Amino acid sequence: MRRVRISVLLPAKNASATIDLAVSSVLAQTFGDFELLAIDDGSTDDTRARYDAWAARDARVRVVSTRGLGLVGALNLGLREARAPLIARMDADDESLPTRLEESVALLDADLSLAGVGTGVEIFRDDRPPSPNLQAYGRWLSSLTSPELVFRDRFVESPLCHPSMLLRREPLELVGGWRDGAFPEDWELWLRLMEAGHRLSVVPKVLHRWRDHDRRLTRQDERYALERHLELKADYLWRLLRDTPISIWGATDTGRALSKLLTPRGGRIIRFVELNPRKLGQIIHGVPVIHPDALPDDSHVLVCVAAKGARDDIRGWFSQREKMELRDFTCVA
Repeated sequence: MRRVRISVLLPAKNASATIDLAVSSVLAQTFGDFELLAIDDGSTDDTRARYDAWAARDARVRVVSTRGLGLVGALNLGLREARAPLIARMDADDESLPTRLEESVALLDADLSLAGVGTGVEIFRDDRPPSPNLQAYGRWLSSLTSPELVFRDRFVESPLCHPSMLLRREPLELVGGWRDGAFPEDWELWLRLMEAGHRLSVVPKVLHRWRDHDRRLTRQDERYALERHLELKADYLWRLLRDTPISIWGATDTGRALSKLLTPRGGRIIRFVELNPRKLGQIIHGVPVIHPDALPDDSHVLVCVAAKGARDDIRGWFSQREKMELRDFTCVA
């Protein structure tokens, strides 16, 4: 059987309303050397029939059936079934623009140090415009157009759009593929890949349309709740900073929650840093709250302030004092 360059993994469950657009957008790619693994994960609607119809029309479509493995199980089954050295993701309710695979392959071919690339994204809804916060997230994702920026911001939010990704199979398998657990499986994979020294980047162009709707898995599944995000950050931050004293810039709800999660893991929180005069001098979780001007050079600072423009302002504050991001401080919100 002829080996192809890319295996596209498209898992779906009860996605008959949107699956035709997703499949047709993959088959319309300008880069044609791929197979599409159409993974039906125990659907009870017409998803399997629609997959079969596409397979009858295009030999690049290969249908794989499962019995409700869930997203992670379906993806790992697809990885085992895949014939290609490059693994692309696709979601059943999204749309890839025609040059997505072509431009993603070109970036991987141009930089052999990259383990994978995503693309810029357009987030859309069928019924109304996406929320301002979601639109801002899409713009932020699309702005991380180098491996350095993805690595720098890996703890802020998930820095890559999962269904836009094209990954080299070898590093993906070396780190164990997708993991199932009480965490967002995509962000955990990015953190695991980068912790292992692999580089990830983004094609600097919007090449994927990412559908938002009220039934989306990230809205309904507990694994994508804010608490699970913070627990995931704490796990990887603790491994990164386990022997380093930590100051948390931002005695916010998120900053306090992160402190409570890091401490039992062995994190050494020694202070909070705040501009709010009402919080200065307080004792929170047993440590003092100080003004940035009183911050000594005795800790790594986790910047946990998510207000619009705050990250850039705090980065500027550190830059004026000749402090380096990732060496002296890390943005985590």
